[in-house]
Amino acid sequence: MNKALCVIAALWFMSASCTYYETAPGQYVAAPYVVAPPPVPASSFDRSWSAAVGAFQDQGVRISTGDRSAGVLRGTRDGIDVSANLRPLTDGSVRVEFNTAGATSRDPELIDRISRSYDRRMGR
Repeated sequence: MNKALCVIAALWFMSASCTYYETAPGQYVAAPYVVAPPPVPASSFDRSWSAAVGAFQDQGVRISTGDRSAGVLRGTRDGIDVSANLRPLTDGSVRVEFNTAGATSRDPELIDRISRSYDRRMGR
């Protein structure tokens, strides 16, 4: 009887030390391959900032100041001062405002071209 109890206790201890991890139903894990997580999409602000910089460059505006953390981009072209102000909104969107000052009569359509360039870069 003592021997049978010892065998049962030994089997119980051996089974208690074994751990088996099972994949959740519907999940497939192809070991030993590691699947990379999908790329994180750029935030709305990052996309808007890049599009504003690109729009300035598209229209030949030489960027003199770019303060991404403040959302302010400034540049000049042919005596026209150009600025972009980017403000993140609470709903996750970004408000972008383009302004011109100075000798705007030299190229009165510059602001419109910058805006169209920005829209094109944003996929609109």
